[in-house]
Amino acid sequence: MLDKLKKIDWVIVAILLIFSGVSTALIHSAIVSAGPGYAGYEVKNIIFYGVGLIALFCTAFIDYRLLLKGAPIWYAISIALVIAVYLFGVEINGAKGWFKLPFGDLLFQPAELMKLTLIIMVAYMIHRRKGEPLGLIRDLLPIGLIGVVPFALVLIQPDLGNAIIYLVILVGMLWIGNVRYSIVLIGAVLFAAVVAGSLYLYTTYHDEIAVFLKEHGGAHWMSRIDTFLDPDSVSDDERYQVENSQIAIGSGGLYGTGYLAGDWSKKGFVPFTYSDSIFIVVGEEFGFVGASALLLLYFLLLYRMILIAIQSDHRGGSYIIIGIVSMFVFQIFENIGMFLGLMPLTGITLPFISYGGTSLLINMLSVGLAISVRINREKASMFKATE
Repeated sequence: MLDKLKKIDWVIVAILLIFSGVSTALIHSAIVSAGPGYAGYEVKNIIFYGVGLIALFCTAFIDYRLLLKGAPIWYAISIALVIAVYLFGVEINGAKGWFKLPFGDLLFQPAELMKLTLIIMVAYMIHRRKGEPLGLIRDLLPIGLIGVVPFALVLIQPDLGNAIIYLVILVGMLWIGNVRYSIVLIGAVLFAAVVAGSLYLYTTYHDEIAVFLKEHGGAHWMSRIDTFLDPDSVSDDERYQVENSQIAIGSGGLYGTGYLAGDWSKKGFVPFTYSDSIFIVVGEEFGFVGASALLLLYFLLLYRMILIAIQSDHRGGSYIIIGIVSMFVFQIFENIGMFLGLMPLTGITLPFISYGGTSLLINMLSVGLAISVRINREKASMFKATE
């Protein structure tokens, strides 16, 4: 145990501890005038971080290759949970994606767990090729199916944010998994064709699509897409969150208005500032400097994880870390980008900062898995010839 403790990347742990303080302070600022219904969220966040750190160390001390061997089992369990939550879960903000736990008022979101098990499953399948180029029929189609199934199941909840993350994880891991350039070119052309075709159909049959989505509970998708593609075509109410978010961030200027001094994030102009919209608090109260400092912390965390992947002698471990890094990079870019008008609005949280027990737990487990690759690096290199 002592030997494993010495091999832990304590820089990563230190960054997470900084995140815990930053997150708790921002959540307190966001809910300071939100009413009695949000009282105690800061305390809960500290508890979530405590549980998350325990989960991180427990995962770090487990040999990640054991998780790789059981990848099909973890994947099957996650798929079953995603199906079950659609049938028996509770609905929040129009999405049926949570289980209400029997103790307290805690919720569990299987779509978050699905991200980690998908990474392990894809790493398991790519690792079996032992570095050989991935074939279209033999490898890419089965791996693609593994990603498309949870994508479709989570999309119908509807949870577009997490569904897109599954595809990002697939792309990131397949790119590192040695895909032939000819296949990459074909995939890029097909992707461009799908995007162009989708935009054409969306603009041509806009009214028909709007009626269909409204009848099937997806009216909010239409609003978010229209707000992103053509803001002038939607009502003031539909542009409300994005416009107020940009005003709030802009009002922060270079150094911000000061801690607890943000009017836009305190008076209800932007919803969910304690969770999905917490970057608004950063931009308004700490300005460009504070936002840059937060991004620097993210960069250091990702940099340390990528170093572990580079130094690993075991391809499976490297694939896992690339999947985790892909997940974090997209979540950070999407969450911040949607409040700057660069990306459409989704329900994606800001990693390690937004309030949310399930998302924080999965993020901590993911980092713990990356640290496990570092701890077991020497042990894995003993079997390098057989991997």
